[in-house]
Amino acid sequence: MQPVSSIAGPIFWYEDIGLVFAALTSSSLPTPTPSSSLLLLSAKFSSLRFEELVDPAMVFIRSVSLLSKLCSRRVQLSSLYGSVRWLQIQSGSELDLHSQLKDLIPEQQERLKKLKAEHGKVQLGNITADMVIGGMRGMIGLLWETSLLDPDEGIRFRGLSIPECQKVLPTAIPGGEPLPEGLLWLLLTGKVPNKEQVHALSKELQSRATVPDHVYKAIDSLPETAHPMTQFATGVMALQVQSEFQKAYDKGIPKSKFWEPTYEDSLNLIAQVPIVACYVYRRIYKDGDIIPADGSLDYGANFSHMLGFDSSKMQELMRLYVTIHSDHEGGNVSAHTAHLVASALSDPYLSFAAALNGLAGPLHGLANQEVLLWIKSVVEECGENITTEQLKDYVWKTLNSGKVVPGFGHGVLRKTDPRYMCQREFALKHLPDDPLFQLVSKLYEVVPPILTQLGKVKNPWPNVDAHSGVLLNHFGLTEARYFTVLFGVSRSIGICSQLIWDRALGLPLERPKSVTMEWLENYCKKAT
Repeated sequence: MQPVSSIAGPIFWYEDIGLVFAALTSSSLPTPTPSSSLLLLSAKFSSLRFEELVDPAMVFIRSVSLLSKLCSRRVQLSSLYGSVRWLQIQSGSELDLHSQLKDLIPEQQERLKKLKAEHGKVQLGNITADMVIGGMRGMIGLLWETSLLDPDEGIRFRGLSIPECQKVLPTAIPGGEPLPEGLLWLLLTGKVPNKEQVHALSKELQSRATVPDHVYKAIDSLPETAHPMTQFATGVMALQVQSEFQKAYDKGIPKSKFWEPTYEDSLNLIAQVPIVACYVYRRIYKDGDIIPADGSLDYGANFSHMLGFDSSKMQELMRLYVTIHSDHEGGNVSAHTAHLVASALSDPYLSFAAALNGLAGPLHGLANQEVLLWIKSVVEECGENITTEQLKDYVWKTLNSGKVVPGFGHGVLRKTDPRYMCQREFALKHLPDDPLFQLVSKLYEVVPPILTQLGKVKNPWPNVDAHSGVLLNHFGLTEARYFTVLFGVSRSIGICSQLIWDRALGLPLERPKSVTMEWLENYCKKAT
């Protein structure tokens, strides 16, 4: 006699491997319930031989045995389910940036509390009249966790130099440039992320990358002739109406929770600014032909795509550009401005918009457009095949007219900017024969000795701005007036990372003391 049905096996017996796989890829795990147990019992009986079904004693014995197995199986599945859920939670928290920060913040709060209690009265140096008059140059006055600038070594992101970041941070292609998402993770956590963490963060940023229509309308209300930075800052200000921090503050959120809506605003802002920036670019230079985001691309590649540049080399350049321009400790104009404004508990949108207005100044971010314009003026007057002697004459001509050679010198650095060097290495790899790159290389040899000869410059070496414009120009982004917007998008990563930590650490309102010239004169007379 053949079985009435043979379906009981696959219905009743779960495969453990399949169960674990299903659990790890789903938020729910099937377990036998009373109703499902009856279904399984019914299915099992359907496989019994006819003579077994008609024997009541046999049916009773088999039903008791089967129910016992079901109970045992239920206990096993419950235990397995608990183990799998633990794995899900652990895996999820490792990929979730918010969870990582939530674990880190209490220990850093205690660290700062201990530092203040044990060393709060330690003097960090002497303040001179020169520092007060000279823009507080060299004066230690800010806590900035995400990066530190050494005069000789250059910038270190959470202790890692740029070459080290290029080695350890995940890349889109083997041997490629670091993904900006990886640097964002590093700045926020102090830890080098793995590829899975960077991928998860990239997807999270993509999910946040929506810009309301009123933002575009605000930008469109400006004339197209308005400077790209004016339009960009206007767009960021228009985004402020969706600030989670502002909403939470209005509802009375406790100070200990300030960092959480700041985190939401910051990640939203980082995700949104490339869209706003690209809208500005396409509006001014491409007749308003807007290119939507591509959800399959990473942050840097998508930025390049929305601008209208889809070559793999341009995508790599944008990854490098965003990474190295993201942060430069807290004393520069844009970073300090954001920190200052945010110390009044202005939300990240207001703080970053203020930073952009500082970045737009000729002595800060606007310098990168001036470098390319100056280099092109050299070519226009002397030609692409300019000799070393001709170049020296042009440099002296610039200096003797009371102008500076843009792209050289730095307020803190005393050696060649590592950000310049990594761009130079990129150029040597991807565009060694570009005429403007060759001119930049000549300037690297010619300008420092001349500036040293003048004796007025503490740092005669090239900075980051001396090179970036030539790289962008090579791949087709030739509109120099727009370059500072690229700088602004990049700087959102560093500024927003620090704003989160400002609120997490409960840093106070910034309020330095100012003095008059009369006060300074009297104090100095008494001191001498």
